[in-house]
Amino acid sequence: MPLTKVKAGSNMYQGWVTHTHTHLGGVCPHDCKYCYVQAMERRFKHGRYVGELKLIEKEFKAQYGEGKTIFMEHCNDLFAKAVPEEWIRSVLDHCKQWPENEYVFQTKNPARYDQFLSRMPPRRLLGCTIETMNAGVASAVSKAPIPLRRANAMRKLSEAGERTFITVEPILRGSPGLLANVIASIKPDFVNIGADSKGSGLDEPSGADVRTLIKLINKRGIEIRAKSNLGRLIDG
Repeated sequence: MPLTKVKAGSNMYQGWVTHTHTHLGGVCPHDCKYCYVQAMERRFKHGRYVGELKLIEKEFKAQYGEGKTIFMEHCNDLFAKAVPEEWIRSVLDHCKQWPENEYVFQTKNPARYDQFLSRMPPRRLLGCTIETMNAGVASAVSKAPIPLRRANAMRKLSEAGERTFITVEPILRGSPGLLANVIASIKPDFVNIGADSKGSGLDEPSGADVRTLIKLINKRGIEIRAKSNLGRLIDG
């Protein structure tokens, strides 16, 4: 999949990402029940995101140019535990050939970011998905590290001066007060919040809890970038 320009009006992070690119194929080790990539693979049968993890070598020929905000590995998790270190270094080295771009990374295993900070491009934004702070609810739909581990790792990155963001999508049932407090302790640049759009049958919060979460995060002065699909829960 070549460097892809995000279409105007796309739901891809409300337009602040300009392009996407991925080198990593195979099934994501976190095997999230709500994964849109696997839903896409089942529908279109591309064959790119099935089977064992693999690097797609032709993607290293992509020319990034400059002046872009590129969401890297948006169809997989580059920092999952099962991804070999040399693969991660290769992807980061590819990015560093065009240092004028901003590179967006997102993972559910942020403890691994620290290992590669010195290898990363200078203009970077490090994200993490935290759908809930309820470990049981999260573990029922994903093999990723529990939310508390993710949050602790992100807090350390922010304290070290890294630019960070949190994505609460798809938002799952849990205490809105606890989640707001945890996000506030991380001090991210902003928070994305969205709902499941694939009909995955998830354990979702009530509209009242979503409204409370938004109110509490706003009260702490943190920017919220809410996706349009959140309206299904708020208005339902």
